[in-house]
Amino acid sequence: MTIYADHDAYIAEAPEPLRPTLVQLRAQLARTLPDADEIIAYKMPGFGIEKSIIAGYAAFSKQCGLYVSPGAITAHADDIAAAGLKATKTGVTFSPSKPIPDELVEKLALASQKELDL
Repeated sequence: MTIYADHDAYIAEAPEPLRPTLVQLRAQLARTLPDADEIIAYKMPGFGIEKSIIAGYAAFSKQCGLYVSPGAITAHADDIAAAGLKATKTGVTFSPSKPIPDELVEKLALASQKELDL
């Protein structure tokens, strides 16, 4: 498995059709979490404060994922469903043709940060 030095390296290695979506997601998370640092954890890019990971994102072959705390997913399950997206206990998957709305990224990231009490 590849270990990435930073977010730029991760995005550069992602499938080309997903790169613009990842760039947009990274920018949205950076705006939403201005006090967080860009990190690489669990072999994917994310944002964290001290040793706590607030949000992470990943690219797969045909879709992307946003990963936050379980409480953030639970708190916004209706918003996720309303956007027509699928969620797991800690993540939401989406494609470039049906991206995750910026407002939902913000809600999930802020809820994750709040749950972690950062």
